[in-house]
Amino acid sequence: MTQIKKSFVDFLPFHIGNLVAKLPIIQGGMGVGISLSGLASAVAKEGGIGVISAACIGRTPRYESRKISDEQALAEDIQRARKLSAGVIGVNIMVALTNFESLCRTASQQGADIIFAGAGLPLALPSFIDKDSKTKLVPIVSSGKAATMIARWWKEKYHRLPDAFVAEGPMAGGHLGFKSSQIHDPDYTLDKILPDVCAVAGELSQSGDVHIPVIAAGGIFSGDDINRYLELGAEAVQMGTRFVATTECDAPDSFKQSYVDSKQEDILIVQSPVGMPGRALKNSFIKKMEQGETSPVSCRYHCITSCKRSKSAYCIADALLRSLSGNAQEGLIFVGTNAWRIQKVQSVRELIKELKDEYLQARRSNTPVFESLESI
Repeated sequence: MTQIKKSFVDFLPFHIGNLVAKLPIIQGGMGVGISLSGLASAVAKEGGIGVISAACIGRTPRYESRKISDEQALAEDIQRARKLSAGVIGVNIMVALTNFESLCRTASQQGADIIFAGAGLPLALPSFIDKDSKTKLVPIVSSGKAATMIARWWKEKYHRLPDAFVAEGPMAGGHLGFKSSQIHDPDYTLDKILPDVCAVAGELSQSGDVHIPVIAAGGIFSGDDINRYLELGAEAVQMGTRFVATTECDAPDSFKQSYVDSKQEDILIVQSPVGMPGRALKNSFIKKMEQGETSPVSCRYHCITSCKRSKSAYCIADALLRSLSGNAQEGLIFVGTNAWRIQKVQSVRELIKELKDEYLQARRSNTPVFESLESI
């Protein structure tokens, strides 16, 4: 029996309909002001999918002095990303935003390749997009049940299906689509959620004669993680935290350094005014909040439909924007569960190379070096 040495290929391209990214890596959308056109274009230039966060984008330092709307700021940021990269550019828009509809319309009209919609069920999303729009619509879900619900509603009301799903587990950063009691429950891990969402996507693909890929998200940190979730059925992964500590990230240096300096015990779950738990980094602001030293404020932004303003100890928009002021200790810093593992700030290109090397090493470790010609 003749044996040959097995070859190992680099990442395979990622397809959403007729849209193709050279790498199966999506940079997660991170607000407020963390992932704008700078980071998104850098990721897209390297072959991944770069994502601009639309949350309160008009209030970020880049646009605040001009007093423009979130919609105008988003339009300008998409245009800027297009000038910087010819790659795939997406926009992350939270369903819970009070201007969700107008931001979706803006993203589509400006030619965003993809709209990623989470923090709620985007049941009406297709109605905000022109029928001839080429923008792909990708809901972010935390269960197969949610994926089924969205798909059935879209098919019945709009005669279309999602172009892909992001299956996000509870180890993600920022607002989480889980109850606090579910975050550390083994029945709600990404490993449990992903196969269910893949099964739903598979059934929908067969019934609709289309291919609906699934993207794994939430706590994915290394090339080994990428290999793991691709083997579990995902066709791509979404990574947010890893891209914060890059030179191209739109956050200030103090924000990036807080990730580098963080320890595992610094990462905790906080209750957000929007009614969801969130994963954040312990700092001066969190300590003041825990000690009852923060107080309710008047709402200047009216940004989130579910915000419990009268009962809240702080304004989520103010807290997130303060972390961009140069003193990250005095604002809210959202992080993924593995932020403490980041050791340095590096370029997006260096990070992508590191992930590729780790992925290939994982492939070599998990695959026999030799196989017979008969099996090929």
